[in-house]
Amino acid sequence: VEAVHLIADGKAPRIPQPKEGATYEGIQKKENAEISWDQPAAALHNWIRGHDKVPGAWTAIDGQVVTFYGSSLLDASVPAGQELAIKGASRPGLVTKNGLVVFGNDGKMVLVRNLQFEDGKMIPASKYFSADETTALELTEEEKKMAEDIR
Repeated sequence: VEAVHLIADGKAPRIPQPKEGATYEGIQKKENAEISWDQPAAALHNWIRGHDKVPGAWTAIDGQVVTFYGSSLLDASVPAGQELAIKGASRPGLVTKNGLVVFGNDGKMVLVRNLQFEDGKMIPASKYFSADETTALELTEEEKKMAEDIR
């Protein structure tokens, strides 16, 4: 009540807020979002989810920056998958049909659903090894005629 009366009377003390630490901008820099692999799976999950979507938690895979999106803790047996070497990780990740499984230093697992490359291309993590495969679109004769008519 006293504080309200001081404000109403215009006599409340005014303490200017310091400029240092007055913004969250520094937290959202990409260079501050690199994943540190020497921590338990729960901490990895929290780090990835905490940086989802901006700026995105990232790590180096095959010499390029790859950003992780959409993680969840995985409480099951180790799934079958293709090994993927991740810089700094004590154990390789596994590309499975559900996504990329990464391991904390406690041996527990985190499932990452989406990956984004430096060029901005985003793919489901389960398609990591097939990301470079492209299929040619083949048109039937009828579709070719329709395409020509549209042209």
